Amino acid sequence: MNAFTRRDFLKSTGSGLLLVSFSFNTLAASMPSLAPAKNVDRGALDSWLSIDKNGKITVYAGKVDLGTGVKTALAQIVADELYTPFNQIEMIMGDTATTPDQWLTGAAISISQGGSELRIAAANAREALLKKGAASLNQSVEELTLKDGFVVSKNDPNKKVSYGNLIGDGFQISVDQKVKLKNYKEYQVIGKSIPRIDIPEKVTGEFPYMHDFKLPGMVHARVIRSDFIGAKLESFDDSDAKKINGYLQVVHKNNFLAVVASSEWAAVKASRAIKVNWSKGADLPAKATVFDHWRNLPLAKEDATQKIGAVEPILSNSPKKLKASYNFAVQTHASLGPSCAVADYKDGKLIAWSASQATHSMQHELSVITGLPKESIRLVYLDGSGCYGRNGHEDATADAALVSMAIGKPVRLQWMRHDETALAPKSPPRTMDFEASLDDKGNINAWKSDFYIASNAIAFLKPLDFPLLAANDTGIPRPGNWVGFLFQNSASPYAFPNAYVNTKHVAQTFLRSSHLRSPGRIENSFGNEAFMDEMATLAKIDPAEFRLKHTNDPRAIHVLRAVMNLSKWDTTASSTKAKSKGNIAKGRGIAYVRYNNSITYVATVADVEVNQKTGKVRVTDLYIAHDCGQMINPNGVENQIQGGAIQTVSRVLMEEVQWSGSEIKSVDWASYPIIRFNEVPKVHTVMIDQPGTPSWGAGEQTPTTIPAAIANAIYNAIGVRMRTVPFTPESVKQAMKEQLSKSV
Repeated sequence: MNAFTRRDFLKSTGSGLLLVSFSFNTLAASMPSLAPAKNVDRGALDSWLSIDKNGKITVYAGKVDLGTGVKTALAQIVADELYTPFNQIEMIMGDTATTPDQWLTGAAISISQGGSELRIAAANAREALLKKGAASLNQSVEELTLKDGFVVSKNDPNKKVSYGNLIGDGFQISVDQKVKLKNYKEYQVIGKSIPRIDIPEKVTGEFPYMHDFKLPGMVHARVIRSDFIGAKLESFDDSDAKKINGYLQVVHKNNFLAVVASSEWAAVKASRAIKVNWSKGADLPAKATVFDHWRNLPLAKEDATQKIGAVEPILSNSPKKLKASYNFAVQTHASLGPSCAVADYKDGKLIAWSASQATHSMQHELSVITGLPKESIRLVYLDGSGCYGRNGHEDATADAALVSMAIGKPVRLQWMRHDETALAPKSPPRTMDFEASLDDKGNINAWKSDFYIASNAIAFLKPLDFPLLAANDTGIPRPGNWVGFLFQNSASPYAFPNAYVNTKHVAQTFLRSSHLRSPGRIENSFGNEAFMDEMATLAKIDPAEFRLKHTNDPRAIHVLRAVMNLSKWDTTASSTKAKSKGNIAKGRGIAYVRYNNSITYVATVADVEVNQKTGKVRVTDLYIAHDCGQMINPNGVENQIQGGAIQTVSRVLMEEVQWSGSEIKSVDWASYPIIRFNEVPKVHTVMIDQPGTPSWGAGEQTPTTIPAAIANAIYNAIGVRMRTVPFTPESVKQAMKEQLSKSV
């Protein structure tokens, strides 16, 4: 008898809805206390960690854990470098008054950049402990070793002193960036799948989520905004809202309108009762021709991201060549829970509890909006609803801050569902053109591509200047987009003798934009890998072998071979030969990426079923080979691979922001559908550990392979190329219709 798995149970529910109720005596009753402010100078070792008398090591990280498990992984790095048990580490993250600024959490750099900085700090602490231990034990540093939180004599293990007994008033030394790091062969904690330290309290309901946070005397607020982009507040009438039990007041400044009440439900009812007149803004580009519009917008600049040999002469004289264009729709974060924040303004000081992934940069952003000095603003991170990029968390934080300053009380402000879906920042659209040719041996001898991307608005600027709604509402004009590095992965990862890749930076987006997961890389890799598949078909070579034919990178070859083995890829099968049963056609496709063409390697095979009558695509299985260097926590890496893959299937098959005129129509799960439990594919993984090599990110890399793998699988199933994400039933049917008309 086969085991009945959780997947089987969820699929059996049909809609995928699973209701589980728990009863606890205390739900989120224990809120984190506000720690005293301390030194956060990046150059001081005491800014990064402290050790108490009992040997407890507190690590202060500017990064935050957005549900990715980095809190556990970063603690592993410190524990290993300090030769101390993992359970001796306590992590404090994202509090601007107690943690150094490690830039934002994102861009797949929490481990590579954030972890490296913590490793260096821990190594400095280790060296300092050895010196202090030498003085305490009257031995030389060379005669000592570290073990389980003790400095120990090599000659006499009974002669030892605990870390806690060596540290009094802190380390009081500077961080030496060139300190010697622990040899990877000595790792005891790194590489182990230590269970995530946040999960137990999340299971019991004791974990302090942002939405659960409370302050004494706290009131509740809702901001009232239009779904029409560019709308201006003409007038409002709160006479009906005043009849609501618990209504307190409104806060109004220019286009900013918020209602304040004594309870959450009263704030919701009052926000619905207020009558508001808006003047509509200018129409957005027509939805049906948005990609043509995007191509014709003014450019800020053009950059060649790859320039090898001479492309044009080869293309002009090659008899075997191909052209294709690809598009990627405007999408939104669609966090399952709406954004929330709590702000408390008192005596010229503002404290905000926020789920922002960039608490340190939020100090600057709030300073601009509130007029307070940056030094008078403190951001404290608490877990919120998931985000992969900047969604509405920062907006809600600014909203709460404005209301708290206006009324002089602590304010909890939560967005509504339509706020989160309609008003949170969007990804900019993407459109790409490709042309390539083959030599007489089936090798690509020339490759040319153009990418129309949103202009890089941030580069490495600090502080980051994010266009918050509250700023624009209150009359502080801010840039209309916060996106950068969208050129990454435009350059092909393959070895072509002649290549020219150009990025055309559109000066300004027409919607407020920010990063979604794998920004730029997911769209660019879709184009690169879908076109690579088309070239393989032109060459009449198996798509996997065609990729191997065009790379000389051993690690790229390794992940491609690994995913072929994992998926039992058949290189002898025709690229258009698929298994069909009735209306259901089955196919599989492959895609590969090296993230940023410089870090993590991923290769993915997707198995799909296409209903040729309805056009619906179902991804049944994903096979993923993943090489992110030295793995810190293998289970954490696997979770990131699986989560990123599943979320991206949703983006590829159904997610697309809808609008008409200047009105955003995507306001809920009906108008912006996402994947359901019974549609989730099985994800099979092979993780390639590389001990002694740099540790790279694992959260943003796999998603870049998913769109092309699915597109290529659809072609394998029904012989139709899908060149615009998402691949909805309607677009698949339209593509089949167009293909049929061409063949007649």
